[in-house]
Amino acid sequence: MGSGNDERRSKTRIRDAVMAEEIVNRVKKSRTKLLDLEDHYRDLQLAELDIEPFLYEGLILREKEFRKSVDEFDWNKFKGKLVRVFCSADAIVPTWAYMLIASKLAPITRGIGFGSDREFKLTVFEEIISSIDFSEYDNERVIIKGCSKVEVPENIYLRLTARLQPYAKAIMFGEPCSTVPVYRKPRK
Repeated sequence: MGSGNDERRSKTRIRDAVMAEEIVNRVKKSRTKLLDLEDHYRDLQLAELDIEPFLYEGLILREKEFRKSVDEFDWNKFKGKLVRVFCSADAIVPTWAYMLIASKLAPITRGIGFGSDREFKLTVFEEIISSIDFSEYDNERVIIKGCSKVEVPENIYLRLTARLQPYAKAIMFGEPCSTVPVYRKPRK
């Protein structure tokens, strides 16, 4: 009976010793850098402006009333944000009306986009790519993170690869635990 207790104590000591060892994150220790577009996207404040409420009966643009509504509108809620402008009504809206909206938003927002949610995301991600300092990936192995809670348009991955390629030693796509090789710089 005593040997059973000794055996259990021995197993407990072994388990405690194994648990006491530090768990090593081999991904962090590797010389691979992760480029996650979602990190950049998450930092942005996005907003939407539907111009349908500015239209007479939600359908017709009457210039005098439209201008008055635009002048009386509180634009401060868009301060510092990226704003998507669109019209949910099936109305004919002249280009100058969107330009008038842009003239109010431009001085206070980080940026303005027009169109569908997908078109706006494309614009936002293009701006993100333009803001990345690719020199920090010079001669590095880079994983472009593929799984994201935010839908990243395919075109953005194409543009990102093209922008990153002159700098990176290698480009992979996916997660650090499972990547697909995309590009490897030729050896000289």
